[in-house]
Amino acid sequence: MILFLVDASGSMAARKRMSAVKGAVISLLNDAYQRRDKVALISFRKEDARILLPPTSSVELAASRLQELPTGGRTPLAAGIEKATEVLQRERMRDRERRPLLVLLTDGRATAGSDPRPYAARLRSLVATSFVVDTEEGYVRLGMAGELAGAMGARCLRLEDLRADSLVDLIERRRVA
Repeated sequence: MILFLVDASGSMAARKRMSAVKGAVISLLNDAYQRRDKVALISFRKEDARILLPPTSSVELAASRLQELPTGGRTPLAAGIEKATEVLQRERMRDRERRPLLVLLTDGRATAGSDPRPYAARLRSLVATSFVVDTEEGYVRLGMAGELAGAMGARCLRLEDLRADSLVDLIERRRVA
């Protein structure tokens, strides 16, 4: 399973993130049937996290569920990570052999809720591989996504270095390795 965890707070940057993820999810699902793989999407914004796409291998379900991707509000990063942990634990109960891949898109700033780093550390045992895609923009960068990646044991990449197709390529290469 590939789980996308997406910061949907803010405005323009969030729309870019959601667009990149939507393209990646649909592309991955087109290949998922052959590998019997699933893709899921959780977004976090305002005060909580929501499962926008439960683990599925259905392209039709994903296309209908991902038509409207709400954005805006504060950033409850810890709530997003906690929801991802719940989904990953449920999937582990269903299939102990598979180790999922997690892709977190965020700038690392939590503007609502608690400190996300203790929650991030819990993800290490649940995933085979994880990536944090740093969406921070601007001249001055705080590097908080990199710190979060460190807590998760994840590789940190920058959003501007990825498009939907290169995100898919990165995930495909990582699964084969």
